[in-house]
Amino acid sequence: MFAPPEVIETEIFARLPASLRRVRDTSWSVANRRDVVTDSFLEGPSFDRDGNLFVVDLQNGRIYRISPEGVFEIVAEYDGEPLGLKIDRDGRIFITDYRRGLMELNPATGQVHCLLNSRASEHFKGVNDLFFSADGDLYFTDQGQTGLHDPSGRVYRRTSGGRLDPLISNAPSPNGLVMNSSETILYVAMTRANAIWRLPLMPDGTVSKVGLFVQLSGSLAGPDGMALDSAGNLVVAHAGMGAAWVFSPLGEPLYRVKSCTGLLTTNLAYGGPDGRDLYITESDTGTILRAKMPLPGKPMFSHQI
Repeated sequence: MFAPPEVIETEIFARLPASLRRVRDTSWSVANRRDVVTDSFLEGPSFDRDGNLFVVDLQNGRIYRISPEGVFEIVAEYDGEPLGLKIDRDGRIFITDYRRGLMELNPATGQVHCLLNSRASEHFKGVNDLFFSADGDLYFTDQGQTGLHDPSGRVYRRTSGGRLDPLISNAPSPNGLVMNSSETILYVAMTRANAIWRLPLMPDGTVSKVGLFVQLSGSLAGPDGMALDSAGNLVVAHAGMGAAWVFSPLGEPLYRVKSCTGLLTTNLAYGGPDGRDLYITESDTGTILRAKMPLPGKPMFSHQI
């Protein structure tokens, strides 16, 4: 038996102002939020080189830039349903849009254009989150409405040369994803299975001997966005539990980062002057939480060039 994880408390870093919220029905909110009054849905946190935090707002089709002081600014507003956002090593901003596919944002102009919305003429089910490896390859999940009833979600790799490789196609609700320190394993959150899968990557780039890394519990949602810290520990936002978990490379639960408001802790990113501040999107309340962690996050290559 593992010892109970140590609890780390959060504080509110920033809250989406009322002027940027709007209640409206969208195809996504009607299907996924049902009777919950929704005026925003923040997700996809990622820091730029200047310490600004970018997040998406699925409900309103927006991309926000949040200053180190916690001030929101609209960078882009477009006809889409953005869920994930990452900044590559060249500073380009990529978005996974549930309805439109893989997108790219020009932050200077606010223009968003589609890079990829299908494979072999078949449209995606609904892409969710993304991750860049050190060599520039882009990994992303195609979740749609999949789950235990329909384990047909997919995980893809788009190489830096533009080739699209399907890695698995039997995933029950694939969501957040991140690689281990050596980039030999891809961790994928399977939200509706309340599990983290471990996808070993072979030397030729294929996947073999996929296994279950961590089995979680809970009734509201499941694991969502993920990150890695400098020691290779896996950090998991647990939507519906109001927490983020830190697991050792062996799967041992080390810490529980507890939300101070709301239960829908959907995604996370490390930032701050020493890289030890963990920022978490709490999507029910439109809030960004912050916690001081024992170790810094693993630096993203986009900050190392």
